[in-house]
Amino acid sequence: MLQNWEALKEACTSCEKCGLCKTRNHVVFGTGNPKSKVLFVGEGPGENEDLQGEPFVGRGGQFLDKMLAAVDLDRKTNVYITNIVKCRPPQNRDPLPEEQEACIGWLRNQFALIRPKIIVCLGRVAAMKLMKPDIKITKEHGVFLEKNGVLMVATLHPAALLRNPSQKPAAFEDFLKLREKIEELGCDIAKHQ
Repeated sequence: MLQNWEALKEACTSCEKCGLCKTRNHVVFGTGNPKSKVLFVGEGPGENEDLQGEPFVGRGGQFLDKMLAAVDLDRKTNVYITNIVKCRPPQNRDPLPEEQEACIGWLRNQFALIRPKIIVCLGRVAAMKLMKPDIKITKEHGVFLEKNGVLMVATLHPAALLRNPSQKPAAFEDFLKLREKIEELGCDIAKHQ
């Protein structure tokens, strides 16, 4: 377990623990405020993320930014965003269980340094890995559970919402619940740098 954020990032960006390292352009470590009390976790980088080295920068990421802004959150100031796997799976397929296992140590180390009060799982893969393996994302999104003193909630993946716009209102409700929970916990999410 690395105790320094920069050392962790440097070690992660040179990782070769699984085959995804052979096809990546960039390791997508994460973005945002590493002192945030709210951590967003997706499944893995897509094509745009792999090219730019930052999570959620494509159309889904732009939609995520709008949802964040609607509840006074911002990727640059008061949340941290990362993924289960840090390298893009080919053709944006789901990361394989062995790829998730090879990479999960990086996320655990990020978690240990950030010490968030709330983790938001973006999509089924992240929710299954972090919350419970049999989660039904379309039925259980927006429901908070506590694990080891940390509140966790799943919401629908931004890219899935672009494919299924009828689910956008339900996802927005999840973000409103998140905002309420942040206020309830007294988390300082003021947009300061």
